[in-house]
Amino acid sequence: MTDRLKGFIVALEQDIREDDAVDIITAIGMIRGVLSCKPLVRDHGDLMAQERVRRELGQKLLDVLREEPKTR
Repeated sequence: MTDRLKGFIVALEQDIREDDAVDIITAIGMIRGVLSCKPLVRDHGDLMAQERVRRELGQKLLDVLREEPKTR
């Protein structure tokens, strides 16, 4: 039996300006079967998550560079 899809999530490579996204939004909206295409605005939660990932990756890099990696 085949599953039914109700939508898709599209992730952009990087944040872009709202006025630069108009053509992308229009193009997605022109695809057959698309009911709506609404942009998601970056907020403080996104920035916090990005900084946490950056810190975690930085810590892992430091652990690799040390002779004795920290154990958790």
